[in-house]
Amino acid sequence: MQAIILAAGMGRRLKELTQNNTKCMVKVNGVTLIERLLSQLEKYALSRIVIVVGYEGQKLVDYIATLGIKTPIQYVENPIYNKTNNIYSLALAKDYLCEQDTLLFESDLIFEDAVIDAIVNDPRPSLALVDKYESWMDGTCVTLNEQDEITSFVPGKHFDFKRIDEYYKTVNIYKFDKDFSRTHYVPFLDAYSKAMGNNEYYEQVLRIITMLDDPEIKAKRLSGEKWYEIDDIQDLDIATSMFSPNAEDKVALLQSRYGGYWRYPQLIDFCYLVNPYFPPKRMVDELKASFDVLLTQYPSGMKVNSLLAGRNFDVHAENIVLGNGAAELIKALMERLEGKTGFIRPTFEEYPNRYDKSNSVCFYPKNENFSYTADDVMSFFGDKEIKNLVIVNPDNPTGNYIQKKDLLRMVEWAEEKGMTLVIDESFVDFADELDSTLITQEILDAHKSLYVMKSISKSYGVPGLRLGVLASGDVETVSAIKKDVAIWNINSFAEFYMQIYEKYAKDYVKAMKLFRAERARFATGLSKIEGVRVIPSQANYFMLELTGGITSAELTKKLMLNHNLFIKDLSGKTGGEFIRIAIRNKTDNNKLLAALKAEL
Repeated sequence: MQAIILAAGMGRRLKELTQNNTKCMVKVNGVTLIERLLSQLEKYALSRIVIVVGYEGQKLVDYIATLGIKTPIQYVENPIYNKTNNIYSLALAKDYLCEQDTLLFESDLIFEDAVIDAIVNDPRPSLALVDKYESWMDGTCVTLNEQDEITSFVPGKHFDFKRIDEYYKTVNIYKFDKDFSRTHYVPFLDAYSKAMGNNEYYEQVLRIITMLDDPEIKAKRLSGEKWYEIDDIQDLDIATSMFSPNAEDKVALLQSRYGGYWRYPQLIDFCYLVNPYFPPKRMVDELKASFDVLLTQYPSGMKVNSLLAGRNFDVHAENIVLGNGAAELIKALMERLEGKTGFIRPTFEEYPNRYDKSNSVCFYPKNENFSYTADDVMSFFGDKEIKNLVIVNPDNPTGNYIQKKDLLRMVEWAEEKGMTLVIDESFVDFADELDSTLITQEILDAHKSLYVMKSISKSYGVPGLRLGVLASGDVETVSAIKKDVAIWNINSFAEFYMQIYEKYAKDYVKAMKLFRAERARFATGLSKIEGVRVIPSQANYFMLELTGGITSAELTKKLMLNHNLFIKDLSGKTGGEFIRIAIRNKTDNNKLLAALKAEL
């Protein structure tokens, strides 16, 4: 068996990285794509490797000569690489196709060894490697039947987003039996090139062949093996974290991204916190139905969106400001606070990180659950010279919860002390106490120094819309914050969501009921795992202490590498071996339970 690698392209989308080098000379974690691929192929005792070169071809040839590859390498030059597509490059190597069974690769791919093993070890002679379509993928897709026959090729211009559940993406790795090449692929390649020209793609030939009664090529479905196609700088950045040879570095790179994990194949995100049961499908469908209008129209300004927020939370527009996520409003509010400010630790770091450490006074609960009551807070801060106090309720990461009646006692106590009280209730809707919000007109009117923050992203399961609200009886400060943020600080999709939410308010109530039942079930399952102590939570996450000797960093690494599960390592926040896990739906939660049992 031989390998053919197509490496003639210019890689324009990688810009300066391919200004003087071909695409496969781009480095991922210090190793060029071509070195990685050739080193992987060395393990398969191939008779030869044929590389089609073009752009900066001699540089590539000279570089490969320094790598010490033992498998014989032969080169084919595409002199008109800038006028042709890969169908011409493959046509230049067609004689090689007919001589031996062939593994065919494009040179802009990075993948783990298991990807090659999957196609090499499959006894079927001719295969197209495919993977279940995910939203990060781009390019040609196929549909398959139960016999792994390719029923259709779907080029990008014919892609139907309503059918994505049916699609498989071609990985651009193939195995061609020499007889298949001789009787099918090469004759059709010649005919297609003559008819359509050389500015086409070799997959178009396969599309024609699959229309035959017996195309003699089938699909090989991947089942979780990692691969990525590098077309631009963002692809390179993602590949760097996906294929980091150092497990600690890989976890650190993923943690530093703070989102966008939908671009990571099969990764289940137990780190970021959303509602697994809302929004309902009908609401999503309504958003989709208005997509064209929302995409091409400006959102309303702050005044109109304040009316929307006021309507949804049943307060006056002058008492509430809508933000591009709660983070925008946290920044705006914390910048207005003056004097010493009290924080409870561990907590959501956005608040203390937005404030001068020298003016911060921190309360660290002295118990194994990091729990505290309203009385504990008032006792600790009662003799402290603070002007502001920040409470996250339920707290993050502990899930500690103070009931509404006790919070209101604290509000009155803060007023007596002349304090500004900031209460973040982003997770309060998940609590068992149903009437738990402080965003009511009566409460805001009665307590002018109270500021209530709420992340709509977390409670309502729409983090991509970036929505949050801040409510207060201090209308002057609310008005000033509205002037501070951009007049169009939220987009049209977020505005439309706020516009239609009331129709789905009952669905939200049902979603929370489902969630609370799943939280209880999940807690029971976690408590049965040896080496795990579950800290009681009223939020949509659990803080767990690891008691069996494994560190939180080590478990985070094992779950990532062995199970593709992303959790939050809290060792830096707590000084002990703690993790935080989101509460997702039953299926995902069961995967985490199984993974924890396997690793602990």
